[in-house]
Amino acid sequence: MAKSIKVRAKVKSGVATIKCLINHPMETGIRKDKKTGKLIPAKFIQEVACEHGGKSVLNAQWGGAVSKNPFLSFKFSGAKSGDTIKISWVDNKGESDATEAKIK
Repeated sequence: MAKSIKVRAKVKSGVATIKCLINHPMETGIRKDKKTGKLIPAKFIQEVACEHGGKSVLNAQWGGAVSKNPFLSFKFSGAKSGDTIKISWVDNKGESDATEAKIK
């Protein structure tokens, strides 16, 4: 179970609505630490992916301009209640996380 991703997935008339909240600091690399005055190293999500039935339904390329703890919402067709989706992300430091959720 992913520690950084919360997912809600619902389907209506074959169209799934996916809502994700990702817990991530999303540092740009240009912000300074208030105490030390030194730059905080860049750490941001570069890729977010979603799979349904072994097929990719979303592949997003992100950068440092995305806010801390990003929210992602998208829709795709061809889903039904009880199907499983997999959401994953990879950041610029090589860290990653993934989770699976049932569509309601």
